[in-house]
Amino acid sequence: MNSIPGLALGMKGTAEIVVGEQHTASIVGSGRVHVLATPVMINLIEAAALAAVEHLLPAGQQSLGTHLDVRHFAATPVGMRVSAEAELVKIDGRLLTFRVTAADAIEAVGDGTHERVVVTLDRYAQRVQKKAELIR
Repeated sequence: MNSIPGLALGMKGTAEIVVGEQHTASIVGSGRVHVLATPVMINLIEAAALAAVEHLLPAGQQSLGTHLDVRHFAATPVGMRVSAEAELVKIDGRLLTFRVTAADAIEAVGDGTHERVVVTLDRYAQRVQKKAELIR
C-alpha cells in the first residue's frame, strides 16, 4: 500500500565514490585491510536509496534507515571507483524496501536489502528532544 504520493515501485537511485584512504577498513576501524570498508559501502547504499526517493517526499518529511541486510563479498582497492544502486521494490505505508547492489569497476562487491521509514521531521525532532532531556 503506497501512502506517499509520487513514489512508485521500480524507482532507482545511485551513488558513487572513488575509494580513498579515508574509506579503508584500516582507517574506519572495521578491520586491518587496506580496501573499501564495509561501513563505507553501507553508507554508499544508503546514499543511493536517498537519491531514489528523498527528492519526492513532501516538505517536512524525510526517510531514515531502519534495517540493512547486506553482503560485502569482494574487495575494492584504493583508487578504484565503486558505485551503489538502490531500487524501490516494496512500499508498505511509510516503510520503503530497496534491493541494493554495489559494484566496482571490475565486479559486483555487495548486495542485499535496505529498509527506510518515512517520518515527519517535527514529530521526530520532538521525540529525540524528549529523549535528550532524560540525560540532562
